[in-house]
Amino acid sequence: MRKVDEEFGDSWWFKVWGPDKLAPEGIGNRDDWIIRAGDRWHGFGDLAPGFNMLDPIKATVLTPGLDVDGDFADTGIPASIVTKYLAEHGVIVEKTGLYSFFIMFTIGITKGRWNTLVTALQQFKADYDKNQPLWRVLPEFVQAHPRYERIGLRELCDAIHGIYRANDIGRLTTEMYMSNLEPAMKPADAFARMAHREIERVEIDDLEGRVTSALLTPYPPGIPLLIPGERFNRQIVKYLQFARDFNERFPGFDTDIHGLVEEEINGRKRYFVDCVAGAKVIAAKPNLRVRSVRKAS
Repeated sequence: MRKVDEEFGDSWWFKVWGPDKLAPEGIGNRDDWIIRAGDRWHGFGDLAPGFNMLDPIKATVLTPGLDVDGDFADTGIPASIVTKYLAEHGVIVEKTGLYSFFIMFTIGITKGRWNTLVTALQQFKADYDKNQPLWRVLPEFVQAHPRYERIGLRELCDAIHGIYRANDIGRLTTEMYMSNLEPAMKPADAFARMAHREIERVEIDDLEGRVTSALLTPYPPGIPLLIPGERFNRQIVKYLQFARDFNERFPGFDTDIHGLVEEEINGRKRYFVDCVAGAKVIAAKPNLRVRSVRKAS
């Protein structure tokens, strides 16, 4: 990947999330993969010496558009578009973030197999630079979603990147995880309410202050956001409203949120969460649960 980057020179290319220096042959040794405090490439900041290291058989590829500080570039290529393109070219991605996707290599992967990935990414770059129509480069996807038939690949990337940038989705995602997360009851008690059907299905706009009876997990990043018994705050509701509006505008690239219930009412999709019945809004208390997350990429 880095050799191809050098060959493209000033033109854009995908980056590999990993140490700046790697062994010229093979995977090197253990010290090559340790995540060290202060290294710019990872964006984690301070880390204890020897605390974490990367697995050499797992590769995270970064797409242009968002840096490790959460700042957006003028143009960008959301990873969800790249992974749909790869899927139609026989490459299956393990996990997809906003501007990154994760590939897992196994012992049986040969040079010929992983070269398929590099070749497909080179073809994506060529199609993006030419703004090839989606019906040509993503025929299966367009067949399922005809509204994209006359849109070019670069146009679609610009449109979705523009929405991400306008909503500062990287920081919004980080801030909702770092916001005040207030437990209102024990998870077991909230689950018991669900088991006894003492719940209400509440629409997104009315969730602030309500107590969830379901586990809520957005993808990306795939980290549980609320567990049963916790209250919705304003930051979380704001993110769910963004996800709803984005899904309406870009079907097929839906933001997946486990725990969110989708229903079609009068021809329009509406989103709900199962909450504890009768739980009222109370004043916020000090945060009783602490999380640490990396800026969304």
